Amino acid sequence: MAVLVPVFLLTDYLRYKPVLILQSLSHVSIWLLLLLGTSLLEMQLMEFFYGITMAARVAYSSYIFSLVPATVYQRVASFSRSSVLMGVFISSVLGQMCVSIGGVTYTMLSAVSLGFVTFGLLLSFFLPWPKRSLFFNQAYLEQERKDAARSELARMKPDEKDGSVAAQSRNVSAWTNSWTNSVFVQMLKELKNVMKVPSLRLWCLWWVFNSTGYYLVVFYVHILWNKVYPATENKHVYNGAVEAASTLLGAITSFAAGYVTIRWNLWSELVIGLITAAQAGLLLLMDTTDNIWVCYVSYALFRGLYQFLVPIAIFQIASNLTKELCALVFGVNTFLGTILKSITTIIVVDKRGLALNVQSQFFVYFFYFIFLTVIYLGCSAWVITRHYRHQRAEEGQTDVSVATELCSKAAAASEAHCVINGTSNQA
Repeated sequence: MAVLVPVFLLTDYLRYKPVLILQSLSHVSIWLLLLLGTSLLEMQLMEFFYGITMAARVAYSSYIFSLVPATVYQRVASFSRSSVLMGVFISSVLGQMCVSIGGVTYTMLSAVSLGFVTFGLLLSFFLPWPKRSLFFNQAYLEQERKDAARSELARMKPDEKDGSVAAQSRNVSAWTNSWTNSVFVQMLKELKNVMKVPSLRLWCLWWVFNSTGYYLVVFYVHILWNKVYPATENKHVYNGAVEAASTLLGAITSFAAGYVTIRWNLWSELVIGLITAAQAGLLLLMDTTDNIWVCYVSYALFRGLYQFLVPIAIFQIASNLTKELCALVFGVNTFLGTILKSITTIIVVDKRGLALNVQSQFFVYFFYFIFLTVIYLGCSAWVITRHYRHQRAEEGQTDVSVATELCSKAAAASEAHCVINGTSNQA
């Protein structure tokens, strides 16, 4: 939560690529500390680097849109999400096979992971640079243009050079004093404009509230599995296989989302409400069953449903914003979601709060999703009802206009007929 604010500000200021390299460096640091660290302080430092890695995802989410035209945003969103999930799927399969069949230790698995993230670090250096940023560099570029113009004038009028330099110094000083305030004021104005658009407001709120519930389930589901089925040997634990299956299902649903074409401005709330209701039912099933395989299947479906909506949300947000503004909106959404996760964790899980056991936690998450479902379906009923009322009103106005036009034509024809008859009688 603390790292997210500077990360999404730096994403715009540094134009994506340095933040992606920082994310890769943090990945390498995580696995080095897991392999070499032995103290609690070193594990806490590892969690700090994990926080940087998770916060820097916003740079990747917005960077990908800086490379393609807006016409392919939905497909790119589904492809990028599917590629991430396929990476998780492959790692889960390899990990499960190494543990169940090869008898590989967790230390060796961490060493293999270190090799992969190191390769990812090398790839990050070859990423292309976006051309520009939205907020921080605009004033700088404007100042550069002014400096170039003054230099040209100085060459044309050498006798006024000293005065020109002095004026330039005053302008630069004034720009430096107002730089920070102007940047943040501009950001607040842009966010205010974003929230005025109904579709953006809906998907941003979905991002904040549903991602909070999703990650709380993902973070604590392994503890629930251990409660339902307390395995005594690693080779009988199929958590990796279940993560692989759920990730593969998520990749398939994310890929399919790129080809879904419906009127999202009309049906978004209904689709979100139905999917959230299904997720609530799956959470209740996970919390009440004693069968570990029912837990596994419910979890896979739960993840698949969420991953289906993620690329749609990314597309709906990105298609209504400039490429550079995406980083700011994604960052704010993630930041608010992280705050909500932190508050929920302190209240529900932490010993300073309720300190509920894992099954009671999942019962709370079930009611959380039920609450969201009621809100989404209520909004859906209002949006659909309003749409069809407006449609009927427009049809009524069209009918009245047609009837008026027909009456006008009939009256004109009748008048012409009378004039013709009168002329005939006179003759």
